[in-house]
Amino acid sequence: MAKIAFIGAGSWGFTRKLVRDLLTFPLLENSTIALMDINAERLDFSKRAVQKIVDLGNYPAQVIATQDRAEALRDADFVVVTILAGGVEIWRHDIEIPKQFGVDINIGDTRGPSGIFRALRTIPVMLDIARDMERLCPNALMLNYTNPMAMLCRALQRETDIQLTGLCHSVQGTAEMLAKWIGAPMEEITYTCAGINHMAWYLKYEWKGEDAYPLIHKAVTECPEVYNEEIVRNEMFLALDHYVTESSGHNSEYNWWFRKRPDLIEKYCTHGTGWNPGEYAYIVKRYVEREHDWREEAQKWFAAETPIDLERGHEYAAYIMNAIVGGEPFEYNGNVRNTGLITNLPQDACVEVPVWASRKGLTPVYVGALPAQCAMLTNLSASIEEMAVEAAISGDPRLVYQAIAHDPLTAAVLSLAEIKEMVNVMLEKNREYLPTFQHFKA
Repeated sequence: MAKIAFIGAGSWGFTRKLVRDLLTFPLLENSTIALMDINAERLDFSKRAVQKIVDLGNYPAQVIATQDRAEALRDADFVVVTILAGGVEIWRHDIEIPKQFGVDINIGDTRGPSGIFRALRTIPVMLDIARDMERLCPNALMLNYTNPMAMLCRALQRETDIQLTGLCHSVQGTAEMLAKWIGAPMEEITYTCAGINHMAWYLKYEWKGEDAYPLIHKAVTECPEVYNEEIVRNEMFLALDHYVTESSGHNSEYNWWFRKRPDLIEKYCTHGTGWNPGEYAYIVKRYVEREHDWREEAQKWFAAETPIDLERGHEYAAYIMNAIVGGEPFEYNGNVRNTGLITNLPQDACVEVPVWASRKGLTPVYVGALPAQCAMLTNLSASIEEMAVEAAISGDPRLVYQAIAHDPLTAAVLSLAEIKEMVNVMLEKNREYLPTFQHFKA
């Protein structure tokens, strides 16, 4: 009988889907589901939703809800983390301040100045959770879904002894997209994907054991609908010969090529049919609307006779838990420490590679070297993330400046003096969220 703690359980949609999935496994159906969130209203809705899933499936699971993190974590076997350190009132400045300086960011939750400041706010909270785990459930496995994935996982891997893997949907999502483009059934596709979170590369992508990259190239170059669905990533593929994970909306921020001038943003970043999902103003609007509308959505969900399909979905975490407790071994792409797994990325950096989950635990797969043209950009981003993690842990504002000074998009737009000024404004705006910092000027 496993105990599964959800930290940030008020994540209304995700919690329901993951609980639905994990309860479909016979080895997990009698679990104790411990829900924890700092928002009492959201926590109550999540508890009632999870209990409804348990009742609909006639599962022997037990559901508890608490705002006491220690109570949720005590004796847990698995800890699922989906938190946000600070609401829209603070993270909007991660994008608005750079925009004032000319750095036009789209989503801003992974890397660059916005991703780094999100990491600076979130790492102290994640370390508190991990240290509680060391004390209350030292053998538990953390499954982290919180962004910025690589920096958060790296901080925990470096500073704590907990078992940890970071999970993201981009690898399987992109693999399915590519299969659709070439007309291949997903069950006939095999691939090897590796790099860092949101910047992993399909080193091999095969259909029935044959290289499918020529078919992908043909689809991208000969089908306007395919090209327009992912303009940024398709341009990167045509230049670098390997497809990258995560959407064009994200990847437009991670390099020098697409967002350094308004005309480039207009050409590459506004017309793709699969744009994710638009520009920053839309994202803020959507977030604010979601904050107002989720109660109405929840009420409709509870009013429905069958509000959720109880058939198993595809959340990695459920399959990993099942494998760890003795079910079928499961391969997934996870975020782990680079113990020589990717030979041309920094040692100990957080990398995203194939991982096997089984009753023996988690076993990352050796990949070797990334192609040189992919490794150059990936290595830079991984090195910047290493510096940002050190900044968060040490509270050194100068390291924040030096990390952001090397961000490709920022450096393509601003001088060093302008970057320093921007970082100082962002440090001051985040002052109350940076407990490790004594000084707020770089």
